[in-house]
Amino acid sequence: MTDRAELRGDCERCFGLCCVALPFAASADFAIDKPAGTPCPNLRGDHRCGIHAELRTKGFNGCTVYDCFGAGQKVSQITFGGRDRRTGPPEDARRMVEVFPVVRQLHELLWYLTEALTLPAARPIHADLGRALERTEALTRQTPQELGALDVGAHRQEVNVLLLKTSELARAGIRGKKKNRRGADLMGARLKGADLRGANLRGAYLIAADLTGADLRGADLIGADLRDADLTDADLTDAFFLTQPQLNAARGSAGTRLPGSVTRPVHWTAQL
Repeated sequence: MTDRAELRGDCERCFGLCCVALPFAASADFAIDKPAGTPCPNLRGDHRCGIHAELRTKGFNGCTVYDCFGAGQKVSQITFGGRDRRTGPPEDARRMVEVFPVVRQLHELLWYLTEALTLPAARPIHADLGRALERTEALTRQTPQELGALDVGAHRQEVNVLLLKTSELARAGIRGKKKNRRGADLMGARLKGADLRGANLRGAYLIAADLTGADLRGADLIGADLRDADLTDADLTDAFFLTQPQLNAARGSAGTRLPGSVTRPVHWTAQL
């Protein structure tokens, strides 16, 4: 099974790839426009952020909620063998920008597959999940040229079939009426204290939704947009396919109950 520690960003082993490869659009999340492939002006020569402690106050909230699922260190240290994008061949720098988003998607799939294998209810398909995990991990270790040519969308679709089966199996054992809100527009919805146990919230738009005190135990949250959602005192115990970036983008409190796969965002404490 993949080590989850390797599926979290480790900036100490990365060449600041998210600060170079990804585009920014001036908005509430970013103070400036930045095209893909252009280094952020705040990126220092040692690949560190020059305003890391002030990102929120200086208009770079989007950076504080981002996580690469460990793709940064994988591309920096394994795909390119520790060769700095600025000191290596020019072709390396271009390839890094091209490959990083691909590996990031693969690592996100590794996160979901690793979690699926921990769910007892998904035991009937553990063998299939294990094979999918091995295949996905193998893809992350391809050459830069192979990764650049990979149809990552097609691979995501194949894995998603298994993740959907996992969701159905995991939620089947939860008592009560299980709501199907897959892809639902719930932006700004008033869901305070709502019973969402075992709900299908895959891809739901929960931007700025009031989920104060909501019961989300055993809910499928894969791809749910939780930006600015209020999770104060909500119960997400055993909610699955929840990622750290999703949680980082939400608001919560010391009373928010979380699954063990994620950590309480630091800025939640700062809001108290």
